[in-house]
Amino acid sequence: MVDEEAYVRYRADSTVLAAIGKHVDAQVGHVTVRLPRAVAEAAVAAWERDESGDLGEETSEQSTLRDQAGDLALIGLVISERGRWEGEEVVIDLNIVFAGAAVLASL
Repeated sequence: MVDEEAYVRYRADSTVLAAIGKHVDAQVGHVTVRLPRAVAEAAVAAWERDESGDLGEETSEQSTLRDQAGDLALIGLVISERGRWEGEEVVIDLNIVFAGAAVLASL
C-alpha cells in the first residue's frame, strides 16, 4: 500500500528544493570549467551523433542512461559553440544544471 501522506510531504520537500534551486541559479547560474581534450571531444561527438529512432519501452536504468547521454550531448553543444581551447584543455562557461548533472553521474 502506498503511503499517500508521505508523498504529500515529498511534494512539499520538492517545492522547497526548487526554491533553493532558484536562489542557487540566481547566484551561480554558470560556472567556468576546464575539461581535458579527450572528454571534451567525446562530448562534442555525443552532440554530433544522430540519435533518431524509437527506443521503445525503457527500464528506469535505461531512462537514466539516456538522460545522462542527453546531458553530455548538451555539454558538447556548449563546447562546440563557445569552448575556448587552451592547449590540451577546453574552457567553457557551463550552466550549473549541466555541471550538477556531470557531478551526479560521477557519484
